[in-house]
Amino acid sequence: MEVMIHAVVLAFGLILPLGVQNVFIFNQGLTQKKYLHALPAVVTAGISDTLLIGAAVGGMSLILVQWPLLTQVLYAAGCLFLLYMAWGLWRASASSAEAPAAMSAGRQVAFAASVSILNPHALLDTVAVIGTSSIQYEGIERMYFTMTTMAVSWVWFLGLAGAGRLVGSNDHTGRVRHALDRLSALIMVGLALMMCWKLLAS
Repeated sequence: MEVMIHAVVLAFGLILPLGVQNVFIFNQGLTQKKYLHALPAVVTAGISDTLLIGAAVGGMSLILVQWPLLTQVLYAAGCLFLLYMAWGLWRASASSAEAPAAMSAGRQVAFAASVSILNPHALLDTVAVIGTSSIQYEGIERMYFTMTTMAVSWVWFLGLAGAGRLVGSNDHTGRVRHALDRLSALIMVGLALMMCWKLLAS
């Protein structure tokens, strides 16, 4: 029980802060006509987090410790990636005054994967927090720790999309979606600047 509580606290500590992934999942619930139509984004984000947590517990943190240059490369790539995504979102939100169209299942999967697995900031955070914390456990305890953190991600994304659907049912003009797109773009810029600072400080 102590292991599972520890895993829940750590997982929520990582996932609760407002980030690109959370805003995107909420947006999909908001813009899709039915909750089920947002599931491609939810499932992709859940699978992505499951893979990242599995890699972190499996020893990826040790690789980053042994190869500090790799961490710097990830920070540099992440900075460029987030700035590019922010520019695209901001331009899209500024170019249309109408309610934004819902993403297709394919675009949901591609975008959810990009802000999950291809986001070095999320990768490094998961490895640093989940990976290093799992080292203190062995055997069945490590398995409980890993499965609990994975479960928290799935439950959170399902609930986030549901919350977005509730808001979206009352957002007929698309103003909330446009505002969230711009907020997401600003968050990306903030994360990119933070990664640049860490890169320069290292």
